[in-house]
Amino acid sequence: MSALRSIRLSSVAKAARFNIAPATAIGVRAYSSKTKSLKERFAELIPEKQEQVKAFKSKHGNDVLGEVTVDMAYGGMRGIKGLIWEGSVLDAEEGIRFRGKTIPECQKELPAAEGGEEPLPESLFWLLVTGEVPTQEQVKELSAEWAARSDIPEFVEEIIDRCPKSLHPMSQFSLAVNALQHESQFAKAYHQGIHKKDYWNPTFEDSMDLIAKLPNIAGRIYRNVYKDGKLPAIDMDKDYGHNLSKLLGFSENKDFVELMRLYLTIHSDHEGGNVSAHTTHLVGSALSDPYLSLAAGLNGLAGPLHGLANQEVLRWTLKMKDQIGINADEQTVKDYVWATLKGGQVVPGFGHAVLRKTDPRYMAQREFALKHLPNDPLFGLVSKLYNIVPGVLTEHGKTKNPWPNVDAHSGVLLQYYGLVEQDYYTVLFGVSRALGVLSQLCWDRALGMPLERPKSYSTDHLIKMLGNKA
Repeated sequence: MSALRSIRLSSVAKAARFNIAPATAIGVRAYSSKTKSLKERFAELIPEKQEQVKAFKSKHGNDVLGEVTVDMAYGGMRGIKGLIWEGSVLDAEEGIRFRGKTIPECQKELPAAEGGEEPLPESLFWLLVTGEVPTQEQVKELSAEWAARSDIPEFVEEIIDRCPKSLHPMSQFSLAVNALQHESQFAKAYHQGIHKKDYWNPTFEDSMDLIAKLPNIAGRIYRNVYKDGKLPAIDMDKDYGHNLSKLLGFSENKDFVELMRLYLTIHSDHEGGNVSAHTTHLVGSALSDPYLSLAAGLNGLAGPLHGLANQEVLRWTLKMKDQIGINADEQTVKDYVWATLKGGQVVPGFGHAVLRKTDPRYMAQREFALKHLPNDPLFGLVSKLYNIVPGVLTEHGKTKNPWPNVDAHSGVLLQYYGLVEQDYYTVLFGVSRALGVLSQLCWDRALGMPLERPKSYSTDHLIKMLGNKA
């Protein structure tokens, strides 16, 4: 380990211990005394939120949120109202709102990079944690803090480097995050007997460290599996999206960097019931630290019915292109879609467990494509699907939501800029999703959320219960 790296790591640990901003201790950037850090603002908000929750529970603790049917129990708990998630709420018709703000509102209100248009992931994380739109200065300082915390231990680098290239990138990603648990401040503090009212503090520090290190982990996996294994240093004065782009080898393309900022923002959070969010929350409820909790969430994200779907959509689209041609007319595309359905297969990228309209995340990516790559033939094919598939699925009659979701578009954009390795796409999703699930995990510990333990029944028991009732 280099002397500089040793200084950085020890300074970060010392800074966290004494509750000061790590970048100040390291000397990378002296934070303005006029600007409150994210941690300082979070600490201010906790008592107010605790009182709000206490008062609300006292008044409405016995109120009914909804009923649970047998179909819900057998249908993956779909539609059951039973989770608290502060960062976002998903409306079936309107789509996602981050702390009450739609994606277009976030694009308009959240700070962007100098010369850029898309919101910075740092600004969204600030919004998710505090419910407030940060200033440009606050976002800049958060960028500097994440850059200062970004180094990963040499033993974690060695673990990644020893992985065979044939090991799926998501498996490597989860493995590395699990290994980083060695650095957990929450685990150490819990072992030493920290009071539960202070759980939020090391949880916040772990979350900040983990988010900061994810680009280095993701970049190392990408370079090892698909390139020469050589990884550039991050720029200490640049933002999160730029540095991830640089580690992947695409930072010279300003449009790709803007795409990364948009991608990381819109994939970050989708309320608490999806697999990666719920899993992170569930594992965290056992007081597993943020590293173990996120690793569990990443394993859920790697499933083909969740985050892995973005690569499956692109593969299906490319297969269609190879069979009917990239410039196929609309009738030919329609016939191909019908052939897929009649063959007992689904059209990937269309439909959603909750949404009943076109996913606003899809629309944000479509608008990006219309601006930056309007004449790309593959985007043209995706546009035909956008116009054709909903009508076919409606006529087919076996889907409640025929509209495209976020996975139907992301792969096409990444392909256009040269990031063509489809197995890697879910890693990018994982980097983004960490912003949402870890912001909530900080609030889980601040609000003293308990161990999650819903009740279950066997089929035989349900038959006895409902048979007697009948």
